[in-house]
Amino acid sequence: MYRFLLTPRWWAINVFVLLAVPFCLFMGSWQLSRFEDRVDTHKQQRGQAERIAREEAVPLADLLPVDKQTSGRMASTTGTFDPEHQYLVPDRTLDDRRGFYVLGMLRTADAGPGDPGSGGRALPVVRGWLPGDADPARVPPLPTGEVVVTGALQASESGGATGLPAGQLGTISAAALVNLVPYDVYDAWVTVQDVSAPLEAVPPAAAKGSGLDLKAFQNLGYTAEWFVFAGFVLFMWFRFLRRDVELARDADLGLPPDTGGPAPRAPDAPKADAPAESKADAPAAPKAAAPKADAPQV
Repeated sequence: MYRFLLTPRWWAINVFVLLAVPFCLFMGSWQLSRFEDRVDTHKQQRGQAERIAREEAVPLADLLPVDKQTSGRMASTTGTFDPEHQYLVPDRTLDDRRGFYVLGMLRTADAGPGDPGSGGRALPVVRGWLPGDADPARVPPLPTGEVVVTGALQASESGGATGLPAGQLGTISAAALVNLVPYDVYDAWVTVQDVSAPLEAVPPAAAKGSGLDLKAFQNLGYTAEWFVFAGFVLFMWFRFLRRDVELARDADLGLPPDTGGPAPRAPDAPKADAPAESKADAPAAPKAAAPKADAPQV
């Protein structure tokens, strides 16, 4: 009865099932692992403020390049602020309040790849946050001389507003600063946690691709989809198998194959023709009377 399983058609079906089901299960497990990673990073971020407060600062060079493990870590470096290049980053919120970041450029002794033997590179440093519209008159003066800056390390941002007035910046990134400053810029920035009034400290943002955001729940949805695909493949394989088993059983019993359509309709019995009437028996049609000629007038 199961000899049909040796046909080329069923060989192709079985090979497809053996490849498709493990692939769907692997993809579903991979998406689930990505969701679990985001849950773990979300748990880590909830206690980030306490961790930053008790964490020892690490030299900046030891934390570069920025990734999910080093984002938010406390970094320390030495340099001098450039008084000619300080920027305001508008439309930044802190505790649901609208304001702006105060960004300074810290010149370090490390030379960049395009700046060998010169005065080094610059590290973007968010000195703090101020409420309201971006106004340079409200910004405290930069520290002078060589300073040690300690802050939470962040990766360069992407996107942001364009067409801003001079002295304002839409994103904090080396790509946005490369045409504004005459030296190389680190592909990272730090946000100082120990600030003085009126500035307020900017907490480090979650690393890109981490935390329970919309992307995380998309991973969870993809997990369900891949497992459903695996179940659908098995369901269709069982359905095809049951159909072919029934066809093989009917063939062994000598029954005609069931095509699944409606049963053929029996032809209608011929109706007996009614006897034709003879022309002689048919009543004659009445003849119209001929008009009589008027009698001549005497």
